[in-house]
Amino acid sequence: MVKHVLFCKLDEYSEENAKALVDVFMSMKGNVPCAREVFAAADFLRSGRSYDVMLEVTLDSKEALEEYQKDEYHVNVVKKYVHARVHQSATVDYEY
Repeated sequence: MVKHVLFCKLDEYSEENAKALVDVFMSMKGNVPCAREVFAAADFLRSGRSYDVMLEVTLDSKEALEEYQKDEYHVNVVKKYVHARVHQSATVDYEY
């Protein structure tokens, strides 16, 4: 199994913008077949070192992660939305 974890800082933070990004991430459920599980949430602490929103995607394998990165819905809907509204991100991909 592989976890893909993404942390995002919004260009313009508001609770509404954070919720909208969470909703876009969660829209991958059922729209990205290779994603076994999708979970997204907004940070509530808002400390100086916090990111605004996190995404966690569970996939079956490294090959499924490669498929996820090329998935039409992920690329044309989710990534486009993220790139238009996020100024900084960090990611971790790991096997377990």
